[in-house]
Amino acid sequence: MNAPVVLAKAAPDGLLQVVRDAVRLPQGARIVAAMSGGVDSTVTAALLARAGYDVVGVTLQLYDHGAAIQKKGACCAGQDIHDARTAAEAIGIPHYVLDYESRFREQVIEDFADAYLRGETPIPCVRCNQTVKFRDLLDVARDLGAEAMATGHYVRREVGPHGPELHRAADPARDQSYFLFATTAEQLAFLRFPLGGLPKPAVREAAAGLGLSVADKPDSQDICFVPEGRYTTVIDRLRPHGAEPGDIVHLDGRVLGRHEGVTRYTIGQRRGLNVAVGDPLFVVKIDADARRVIVGPREALLTHALTLKETNWIGDLPSLEAACDAGRPVLARVRSTREPVPGRLAWVDGQPGLAFDASEEGVAPGQACVLYAPEAPTRVLGGGFIDRTVRDV
Repeated sequence: MNAPVVLAKAAPDGLLQVVRDAVRLPQGARIVAAMSGGVDSTVTAALLARAGYDVVGVTLQLYDHGAAIQKKGACCAGQDIHDARTAAEAIGIPHYVLDYESRFREQVIEDFADAYLRGETPIPCVRCNQTVKFRDLLDVARDLGAEAMATGHYVRREVGPHGPELHRAADPARDQSYFLFATTAEQLAFLRFPLGGLPKPAVREAAAGLGLSVADKPDSQDICFVPEGRYTTVIDRLRPHGAEPGDIVHLDGRVLGRHEGVTRYTIGQRRGLNVAVGDPLFVVKIDADARRVIVGPREALLTHALTLKETNWIGDLPSLEAACDAGRPVLARVRSTREPVPGRLAWVDGQPGLAFDASEEGVAPGQACVLYAPEAPTRVLGGGFIDRTVRDV
């Protein structure tokens, strides 16, 4: 590695104390910092180093960055790897790039395409955190002799009476807890989130104050492997039969028109249906096996219960199943852009599930249902992927 470049300024003592409080390890402890090349993960690594930890930066090459190097706002592409390497040199820490392209393709991209073929609306960022980053990369961190792995996610790790807890970020506008619901108790014991107690402007100020070249770099906006936000481009390439045409059918059984593939539709969609019956119509169900897109009025989107699959539980009860037995009250978040709403865990048609106190609109299979504690609304209890919905009509 080249000789480290001296950063422009030292981080304020108060900021370093926030980092130490989040890490709760003695100075000198080895911490692997996951560096995506963005401002958040770069500031995380820089502050950890300034706080006196033995920091090792690791960046994952997750997909063909040769094709994506021209795409701005995507993590783990060619430019981002370059930015991460440059930042590690400036901070003065060792840095490794790991080729996880085949794992990422199998565990995230292929799963993404298959979910759309099933008529679901997937969340690849959750799957990436669940598999490549918080499972495979944690193993690498341990192999490097680290006592913890730190990321730039905006969530908080708090130590409660029964061990580490996952909490929403202090800055609600930046909270990423929805995407980390699948973090297990074992993983949470090893992970650290130094930025969880900070607002985003403070992070950018820290980057500028430290003289980091990524201080003004834009945040990621799209799914990293989806060019220009057009997810159908990826699906058509991987699963071309997803573009097979079929019928657009009203709930009352009327065939209203034709579509060019079920993968082009999501629950709650209104635009692009190209059918007209006078009243607004929304996609209320996708029957992928029959290649049918089912539409209806807005009230047909209302859901009073759902079932969960691939669940994770980090609450105080022994398991999510035990919480269903107890009818545990929760706050449920079914979209990353929505606030949690009241409900209770229950058995729904023999599966672990959730019953809403008041019907929720546009709940889509494949999305995550993330659970929070009503008595401590920032605390994540776990969650699962939505399997089926029970609608009002």
